[in-house]
Amino acid sequence: MVTKHETDFRFQKKIRLLRTTDFRRVYAQRQSVAIGPLVMYGAHQATKQSHPRLGISVSRRVGNAVVRNQWKRRLREAFRRVKPQFIENFDVVVIVRATGKPAIGEKAAHEIEQLLVSLINRLRPKIRHSGE
Repeated sequence: MVTKHETDFRFQKKIRLLRTTDFRRVYAQRQSVAIGPLVMYGAHQATKQSHPRLGISVSRRVGNAVVRNQWKRRLREAFRRVKPQFIENFDVVVIVRATGKPAIGEKAAHEIEQLLVSLINRLRPKIRHSGE
């Protein structure tokens, strides 16, 4: 049986970064990964939320409204797919640089997901094993 929660793919307010202070806090951590036109910043959440959150920044220099919305849709979809891999709760900010072409196709979606996974791995604390 499919529950309402499993079919609800909306990008709800509780999983969005909305405040300027939240964006600045994530930038201040200086944990980032980049590929092509995308730069992703991540940080552990200041308050313990029960879910990871995403902030997206796409300037007008990237393109017209159609192009900017294509980027945002792709990024939200990739975040939705990768979200179950988040063990800890992180805040992620994605910036699309002006040099970027619209993220179209399955290859682009896969690259965005891989970039999110690499950011998650960078943010996870390194586990040191004692010499056995």
